[in-house]
Amino acid sequence: MLQKTIQVMECSRIFSLPMSILSWLAIFTYAIIDSGNCWYGILALIGICLVHLGTNLVDDYFDYKFLIKQVDFDKAEYLKNSQKTKCRYLINGVMKESDILLISGGYFLAALLIGIFLYLKCGNGILYFMAGGAAIALIYPFISRICLSELAVGLAYGPLLFGGVYYVMTGTYSKSVFLLSIPTMIMTIVLLYIHTVMDYEYDCNEGKKTVANLFDSPLDSLIVLKIFLILAYIAPIVLCIFNIVDWQIFLVYLTIPLAVDLYSSMSEFACNPDNVPPRKWYHVPMENFDKLVERGEAGFMMRMYQSRNLMIYFTLFFVIGIIFSLAL
Repeated sequence: MLQKTIQVMECSRIFSLPMSILSWLAIFTYAIIDSGNCWYGILALIGICLVHLGTNLVDDYFDYKFLIKQVDFDKAEYLKNSQKTKCRYLINGVMKESDILLISGGYFLAALLIGIFLYLKCGNGILYFMAGGAAIALIYPFISRICLSELAVGLAYGPLLFGGVYYVMTGTYSKSVFLLSIPTMIMTIVLLYIHTVMDYEYDCNEGKKTVANLFDSPLDSLIVLKIFLILAYIAPIVLCIFNIVDWQIFLVYLTIPLAVDLYSSMSEFACNPDNVPPRKWYHVPMENFDKLVERGEAGFMMRMYQSRNLMIYFTLFFVIGIIFSLAL
């Protein structure tokens, strides 16, 4: 039973949950300082994580369906050359298509029950955020194939997540909350964009259109990554200008060296996907890295870990900045 649970969590890409947890932590902290209901906020987190995991599985399911429709698709060749973990458990038969649909359905059903409870307790206002989140979760596998992944993730992890959590905790809307979501929202988009840059060749071969493969090469596409990173570090200044937080929010600038390191690492990857940069003390955590080296996936996953960790550290400093600005 334990082994099966671990397998399900791996297929659901549980390693990506910090995207949801850290984004939630930022608005949870802000709402707590504003006398928000702690327990409703925690319930919202559980629902958000369930939708996140369910969306991961549904996205994989439809990617797999598109993939196997290709006339020249070769399972053995794909597995041999693939660095990414997406769809692998379906292609090698570890999980069945029916299993994926059942598990994702379970995730969404549990999230729906939590949503119904919060609706009964908090009122009609939560329905807008629930409907928006559900719509993105269901259509994401399709709009992600037409260059809209970044927009969908931005909406989900920006105004919908921040606005929804703040609403269930305080019973009110706030324009400040939507502005507050911008820095961490951009960092979450960075994490997604890193993935699409590294999937450049696979997405092109599968006919999947992304912002990254609109460019002539992965190296050229890094200009968008540079823009996202610059915007993420400009956004805290905007929050101070609108008097949402104070100067302590600039603690996020301590992560600039990590952002520079990530960009440099991605430049190396764009020129040589097999390149594995030397691990530094600040690269932690990088779980199961030795196994990834053995499987030849270290080059890909190291960049995923770097981008995820940048998002983690950026958001933690962001939260600390909120606390210092508003609670102390």
